[in-house]
Amino acid sequence: MNLSLLLPLSGILIGGVFLSSQAPINAALARALGDPLLAACISFGIGFVILAAVSAFRGVLPTGSAIASAPWWAWLGGVLGAFYVAIVIWGVPQLGAVSTVAALVFGQVIAALVLDAVGAFGLPVQEISWQRVVAALLILGGLVLSRAG
Repeated sequence: MNLSLLLPLSGILIGGVFLSSQAPINAALARALGDPLLAACISFGIGFVILAAVSAFRGVLPTGSAIASAPWWAWLGGVLGAFYVAIVIWGVPQLGAVSTVAALVFGQVIAALVLDAVGAFGLPVQEISWQRVVAALLILGGLVLSRAG
């Protein structure tokens, strides 16, 4: 595997570790605060402050024309992210980290299959192959196994 693939894959794997860690950390914050939505709000607020500081440090601030040129749906990422964080905070105490992450990954793969197949949001079209379907079914199998016993 060459470095041009190894580097992004490594970053994504580390991101996965962070996401799996974020779920129980945010659930603990929700327990301490007594409210999962407040915990999600604080989590997003801290993330916003850090990302705004890094962006400002890098000198990368949006221009008015860049903001105006973005399609309407490009602004939905924050809404989707807020739902994700809130639902994970709610789900982890009930399902555990493994089942929660398995369900998230299964949902992501199913959605990704469809998004790739239709070329949604500017993605290059990639067909739904039997290998991709089997990969999704294996993740579903992992979710089912994580709940058995």
